[in-house]
Order: sequence, then C-alpha cells, then structure tokens
Amino acid sequence: MPGFFHSMREDIAAVFESDPAARSYLEVLVCYPGLHAVWAHHLSHWLWRHDMRFLARLNSQFARLFTGIEIHPGAEIGHRLFIDHGMGTVIGETAIVGDDVTLYQGVTLGGTGKEKGKRHPTVGNHVSIGSGAKLLGNITIGDNCRVGAGSVVLRSVPANSTIVGVPGHIVLRDGKRVVITDPKEIRDPLSDVIIKLAAELYELREKFQRHTHETLGAEPNLTTNEGTSKPTISPQELFQDDYQDYQI
Repeated sequence: MPGFFHSMREDIAAVFESDPAARSYLEVLVCYPGLHAVWAHHLSHWLWRHDMRFLARLNSQFARLFTGIEIHPGAEIGHRLFIDHGMGTVIGETAIVGDDVTLYQGVTLGGTGKEKGKRHPTVGNHVSIGSGAKLLGNITIGDNCRVGAGSVVLRSVPANSTIVGVPGHIVLRDGKRVVITDPKEIRDPLSDVIIKLAAELYELREKFQRHTHETLGAEPNLTTNEGTSKPTISPQELFQDDYQDYQI
C-alpha cells in the first residue's frame, strides 16, 4: 500500500511537470481522466497478476466507461505515465510502457492480427507519442523517441529518434536529420513512383539542355525578319532548379 501511494504522488508530479494547464492539486485529482485511468490500471493489473481475470477486466471496463481510456489489465505500465486528455487511447494486453512516457488522445498501442503471445508494442523510457498515432505489432520504440501525431508505426525504432508519417519513418536521429533516399526505407509505393518520375524528368531535362546547346551553338548569329540578332538563351537560364529539388 505505501508503494501505491508513492506511485500516486509520482503520477501527480508528472502531471504538473508535463501539463502547463495544471493549476492545483484538486484540479488534477478531480479533472484528469488520464490519471484516473492509470490508477484504475494499477488495481486491474494487480487483479490480473493474481489470476482474478474477470474482476480485472470488469474494473478496466468501468475505468474505460468513465475515462474514455482503455488499458488492458495485462499491460505493463511504468512509472509516471502521463495520458493527456486521453479520450480514445487504447493500450493492448501485451503492451509494455516504460517510465516517464507521455501519450496524447487517440493513441493506440495495438496488435496487427490474431497471433498469440507478445503482439503489442514495447515503449521505452521518456517517449512522447502524439495525438492519433498508431503503434501496431510486436515492435520496440527506443528510449527518448518522439512519434508525430497521426503516424502509423509498424517497425521497431532505435532510441533518440523522431518518427512521422504513414507508414512512420525516421526524420531525426540523435538530433540529426535523416534524409530518405530509398523508398524501401519507408515501404511506401507512392514514393517509389515519385522518385522514378523525378529521375525521368531529370533525364528529359538533360536531353533538352543538350539539344538546346547544340542548336544554339551551330547557329550563333541567326537573325530575325527584323534583322536583329536572335538572343542566345543558356540552358542554365531555362532551368534554374537542379535535380535536388525533386529528390525525396
């Protein structure tokens, strides 16, 4: 019991640390459903581990009814989990959530099928997951990662990374920007098509530049009907952009 009250104090402190809108202890205690869901899960998980599975599920369903947050009793939750707003948040049975994690509304830590065993994500410490993000399957999100709102993450992510997009791909790692040049890295068929079109466009531009250069170079002193010299236009002036503008 002393451990439970210590955990409650940690959870309240995490709210004040993570949410600038928190004004008083009374407000946090009464008006933060994410806090209520976490505390209800402590009881549900204790019942689950002591083979009182029906009571555990019943308690989790009551918590879901009153908070809009569904945490399966079997999920393992670390210290100081902060669920901001939280409506629509779902944490699956075999999910593991580390310490000092922040989840926003609509986050799903779910599975991808009917497989047995470990089928939900493992989230490391000090991870922030944005609104509506979906982390699916038995994947691991490393420590200090940030998942952008609306992202769908289907593969494991190394520590200290920022992930965005559908499907999710890494854009920052260890504070340095990651440039995606291979569409297979994000498994997005549309990116493959765009890169192919960019390559073909670059090839056409090169052919047109060579043709323009050869034509103007063969007749440098052409005159118009008015007798004036025809201006020479370099390919560089015709095409200011370079191929880098079209890379993904």
